[in-house]
Amino acid sequence: QVQLVESGGGLVQPGGSLRLSCAASGSISRINFMGWHRQAPGKERELVAVITSGDDTNYADSVKGRFTISRDNAKNTVYLQMTSLKPEDTAVYYCNVRARTVIRTYDVWGQGTQVTVSS
Repeated sequence: QVQLVESGGGLVQPGGSLRLSCAASGSISRINFMGWHRQAPGKERELVAVITSGDDTNYADSVKGRFTISRDNAKNTVYLQMTSLKPEDTAVYYCNVRARTVIRTYDVWGQGTQVTVSS
């Protein structure tokens, strides 16, 4: 099995910054991609950013230029650096990882971490 542990959410003022972390653990032989999604109250979950095993990245238009996704392969950890935060970035942020073990490939979701942008 593969487990994810997220951290780094919280309350921040508009224009502020936060960094989210998501660490994957288990008998992982390869991580195909790591990404972040978010879900605001009353809205559907949406992709925020994703990074592949080849370090290709993709971002939602709403966060381009403000958010940066990165990964530490040695630690099986993905980060989301968020800057110039806006109230509309308020949501629960979920880490998503596709990881391969000797048994199978897993699509795993984190428990979610709340990000609130408010003055």
